[in-house]
Amino acid sequence: MYPRQKHLLAIAGLRPPEIGHLLDLAENYVLLNRSGKTQRDLLRGRTLINLFFEDSTRTRTSFELAGKRLGADVINMSVSTSSVNKGETLLDTAATLNAMQCDLLVVRHGQSGAPHLLAQKVEAAVINAGDGTHEHPTQGLLDALTIRRRCGRLEGLLVAICGDILHSRVARSNIHLLTTMGSRVRVIAPPTLMPSGITALGVEAYHSMRDGLRDADIVMMLRLQKERMNSGLVPSAREYFRFFGLDSEKLAYAKPNALVMHPGPMNRGVEIDSAVADDPLRSLIKEQVEMGVAVRMAVLDSLSRGPR
Repeated sequence: MYPRQKHLLAIAGLRPPEIGHLLDLAENYVLLNRSGKTQRDLLRGRTLINLFFEDSTRTRTSFELAGKRLGADVINMSVSTSSVNKGETLLDTAATLNAMQCDLLVVRHGQSGAPHLLAQKVEAAVINAGDGTHEHPTQGLLDALTIRRRCGRLEGLLVAICGDILHSRVARSNIHLLTTMGSRVRVIAPPTLMPSGITALGVEAYHSMRDGLRDADIVMMLRLQKERMNSGLVPSAREYFRFFGLDSEKLAYAKPNALVMHPGPMNRGVEIDSAVADDPLRSLIKEQVEMGVAVRMAVLDSLSRGPR
C-alpha cells in the first residue's frame, strides 16, 4: 500500500494508485452530494483556512463548501486587508498560522513554489490551490474525474489542451495527470504562448487547431491569462478567436462526439463560442464545477487522516 501524503502540492510525482484513490473517493462524494446528505462529521473540530493571495471566487468558494460539508470550521483570510499587504513576509505568515493551530491550509499564490515553502514551515496539511504558472492539482483531479465519469476511462483517450499553455498551471497539472493515467495529450497554442521544451512532458505540440484537434476525444480550452502576459503575445481578442477560439467549425476537426471543457472563468467570444460552451450534449463545463466540490472534499478527507 502506498504511503498517504501529508500535503497536496502538485500532481507531478503522484502515482496512478494515488490518483485513482482520490478519484474513487471523490466519486463517493459526488453521490453523497447529490443525495442531499452533505453534512458530515469527518472534520468536526478541525479548522480549514483559505489563504488566497490571488482572487479566485470559484476555487475559494468550492473549498469553502467542501470544508463545511465535511463539518470543518472554515476561515477565509482576505490577503488584501491582511498584514501581508502591510509588508509581512510569507514566513511571518507561516508563523502566525502555526500559532492559530489550523489543521488544513488551502493556499493560492502568484509565485510558483509558495505553497511548497509554507508546507515546510507549518504544521497544517497544505493544499495548493494554484501557484504562479506551476500547478493547480485539484483542478487537474476534477477535470480527470469529469472525463472519467463521462467516458468511463482515462487510458487511451486523446485530450487536446488549447490556448495559453505558457502561463497555465491548469495545463501543467492536467498534462502530468493525464499522461500518468495513460491518456495521449496534445497541446495547441500560438508560438508566443507555447512553452519551450513542452514536449519533454510527453505531449505533442501543435500551432494549428485543425491539426491538433484531429481525432480528439476531449477538447480542453484554457483562459487567456492577460494578467501574466507581457504586451505583444497575442494580437487582439478578435484575431485570437479567429485562429484559436473554439467554435463549431473548429470543433468539427475533432471526433464527432468530442466533449468540451474549460476550467473557467470563460472569456466568451475569445477562447470559446457561447454556442459551444452551452451545448447541453457536448459541454462538460457545468459538470466540472460540480466535480470540483467532490474532489476537494476527497482531498480534505484524505489529508485530514494524515500520513501513514
